[in-house]
Amino acid sequence: QVRLVESGGGLAPPGGSLRLSCKASGFTFSHWAMRWARQAPGKGLEWVAGIFSDGSDSHVEDAVRGRFHIWRDNTNNTVYLQMNNLKPEDTALYLCAKGAYTVIGAVDYWGQGTQVTVSS
Repeated sequence: QVRLVESGGGLAPPGGSLRLSCKASGFTFSHWAMRWARQAPGKGLEWVAGIFSDGSDSHVEDAVRGRFHIWRDNTNNTVYLQMNNLKPEDTALYLCAKGAYTVIGAVDYWGQGTQVTVSS
């Protein structure tokens, strides 16, 4: 069955960095786009970044552009989210999702998430 396991979250100071990983199993990873989303307490789900199945193209949302970077390793079935210059408003549960297409679009499976807290 499809399984997505996020890791790398934790506590970081404002201006700090974290690298999130999402290890996938149970499907042919290289065939599907992958996305990252986040949910802050009391707020709705917010898309953060996405990447094509072959890694040839990616998209990062305006709120994190220039600070966050997404890439993938299809050999190791893992997608990453590098987060730099973190801000308190980046505090959220970060979730990895499997795309339903080769390009960025709808998703059909979710991981459990990894908590990111930005605080001094």
